[in-house]
Amino acid sequence: MEHGAIIKHNPKKASFTGDWRYMHPEVDKEKCIGCGNCVPFCPEASIELKEYKKGEKPKADIDYDYCKGCGVCSTVCPVKAIIMRKK
Repeated sequence: MEHGAIIKHNPKKASFTGDWRYMHPEVDKEKCIGCGNCVPFCPEASIELKEYKKGEKPKADIDYDYCKGCGVCSTVCPVKAIIMRKK
């Protein structure tokens, strides 16, 4: 049985890809439930869960320097907390 790969973000080796994207994802921090479903699906590993408010579950945070704007994260978000907007 084959297993999928986990992409780990390494800013020292990665090139900036965010300058040319047409769309960019925006996370509605109030809607985000912190499930982390978007994290493993991001092809650029530009999403991580970070603390938004003290005492609450971490929320999705996007590194726009590396995000290509592909929209996969918005597609897999179960509560539609990530929406794509024109740059």
